[in-house]
Amino acid sequence: MINVLIKKVESIGISTFQAVERLGFAMRLFWDSFYWLIIGRRYKQKVRLRQVVEQIRVNGFDALPIVMALCFVVGMMLSIQLLYALSDFGAESQVLLAIAKSVTREFSPLITGVIVAGRSGAAIAARIGSQVVSQEIDALKVIGIVPVRYLVLPPLLGLMVSMPLLVICADFMAIFGGAIFSAHELNMSINAYMLESFNVLIVGDVLQGLIKSVVFGIIIVLVGATTGFYVTGGAEGVGKATTSAVVISISFIVLADMIASYFLTQ
Repeated sequence: MINVLIKKVESIGISTFQAVERLGFAMRLFWDSFYWLIIGRRYKQKVRLRQVVEQIRVNGFDALPIVMALCFVVGMMLSIQLLYALSDFGAESQVLLAIAKSVTREFSPLITGVIVAGRSGAAIAARIGSQVVSQEIDALKVIGIVPVRYLVLPPLLGLMVSMPLLVICADFMAIFGGAIFSAHELNMSINAYMLESFNVLIVGDVLQGLIKSVVFGIIIVLVGATTGFYVTGGAEGVGKATTSAVVISISFIVLADMIASYFLTQ
């Protein structure tokens, strides 16, 4: 009994140590990425614009259809639920305000972050993990290429640019989805609903979602890269790392969303 308890305590201690170690590694990746962004040209390690644009296309433009479709459905779902809930208080007219505020502040960045984490976070972890297993990372170092500058910095910059653009599109589609269902119930045209929704929004509402999206993009890249660099065990390890990257990214996105919501609404 005592031996079992000791083993459990040891397991908890090892897991905690590994978690702290990986957190420190992720912070180092973030620091090194911007370090090489600033001084890379001096050491012939500059980031190429073509790589960043490619990451914007892969992580942003290619994810646009699914992001827009899901946010449209979420906007419609919110309108259905809010109309039902507010009808008990005779406040159906407030549906427009509630959807516009909740979508721009909360739902659009969160949904976009989850979708991109499933697409790009897994891809980053798989790419780096497979290169670790095949010793391509060591080969990059031998030929004088800094792995962080080559593998981490381009997707980091790409997601920091593409995430806010995705969220703006998601905001529009979610509000439009709400308009499709709510406009008839409120005796308004869709054009009037959309115009009134944009009128009730303030800069802070949209800005809050954009700030969150940038933070989510950083989390996705750092978690995916960190998980990839720690891959062991060949192809099986790459598969486990891919799954872990998605789960951990989404967990940190939800946690960061809660923290950001608290401070940004004070």
